[in-house]
Amino acid sequence: MKNKNYVTTSFIVGFTVWFLATIVFRVAGQYFFIVDSVPIMLALYLGLIPSLGLLSICIFRRFNLGQLESLKAAVIMVLPGMLLDTICVKFFADVFPNMLESDGKTFGSWLMFAYSIILISALFRKTKKGSL
Repeated sequence: MKNKNYVTTSFIVGFTVWFLATIVFRVAGQYFFIVDSVPIMLALYLGLIPSLGLLSICIFRRFNLGQLESLKAAVIMVLPGMLLDTICVKFFADVFPNMLESDGKTFGSWLMFAYSIILISALFRKTKKGSL
């Protein structure tokens, strides 16, 4: 099932993940994003690897994408969130009034790691012989 729908699907998935995550952090971020707790933050960082890695791989496999197409899909997945999160991080206290403003730096770091996981999952994607 290789077609150009992967571009639209990648955008929708990326935007949806950003939107839902932003709502969760706005409503309840103070309950689980506890920057003073090393075990909690370690779990939040490490939890991104399987969750976002698997999400990305599911998109790549669903559309039978080669490596170059996977990279394109990954970039399209992260762009909506990266663009919108520039506003969220800049106006952290207004967007996430339930969280301490000082948490914004760690939040920005966590976001960069999340976007990196998606891009890395495409960069190191193994494809069948004969496909790029």
